[in-house]
Amino acid sequence: MQSSVWALQPVADMSVSQFRDWQTLLEQRTGVVLSEQRRTFLQTNLSARMRELGVADYSQYYQQVTAGPRGAVEWAILLDRLTVQETRFFRHPASYEVLSGYLHERLRQGLTRPLALWSVGCASGEEPYSLAISAAQALHGSDQAQWFGVTGSDVSLSALAKARDGLYASSRLEQLSEQQRQRYFTEQADGRFQVVADLSARVCCARLNVLELSKAPMADMDVIFCQNLLIYFRRWRRREILNHLVERLVPDGLLVVGVGEVAGWQHPELIPVADERVLAFTRKG
Repeated sequence: MQSSVWALQPVADMSVSQFRDWQTLLEQRTGVVLSEQRRTFLQTNLSARMRELGVADYSQYYQQVTAGPRGAVEWAILLDRLTVQETRFFRHPASYEVLSGYLHERLRQGLTRPLALWSVGCASGEEPYSLAISAAQALHGSDQAQWFGVTGSDVSLSALAKARDGLYASSRLEQLSEQQRQRYFTEQADGRFQVVADLSARVCCARLNVLELSKAPMADMDVIFCQNLLIYFRRWRRREILNHLVERLVPDGLLVVGVGEVAGWQHPELIPVADERVLAFTRKG
């Protein structure tokens, strides 16, 4: 009975100093910057977890999250709640049109090895599966129809678990054509859609903190998508992340970034894609 009563009790408002402590912790560990406008978001997610644990004070919970091995486990649980983002298949259609043109051109030139595509900040998997569908369509009918693999990376373990499950509500598939739905998904009894096995076999999802890109094993990528991620970082950090991604792109490889997520960034190895609808670059050959 007491626990039920406790669950209904509001958690005290977060003080300015407490908010700054949590801001600093999140940025130090993930690079993500929480503005004052997202204070309610932070307080809501923290208080929900604190109710589950029976902790009434933000500072007390901060100590719990930052103390020893148990703190590391609790941090992982909390991080999932603070970083999981809602997304959908083919979220920015123009980016996938550019991708399709790029893949067809690569196929026309002749492939000497399988294509490697990477979704950075893949959340629950809609983007890496969208990349896989694009590659499957571009290579369909050729002698190299299976010559591609997609890597999805994210910091959230729960998001990665959803990505590996490959099971989605119909609302996430709104951008797909009926032909794509029938070809790449199987409708379940509950109305959700399961990614077909031969497509999901081409997709691998792994945990990666973008602050640790210098240690990332990904290399020689033909396509890198980094969309709806950089907006959460400081400007200098965005440029640092992008510079690391360029290092992992093959000559003539394609980098696609979210429109408006970075301004004034240039790299001597990159050539902008001439399409005002997207922010994309190819690496010099």
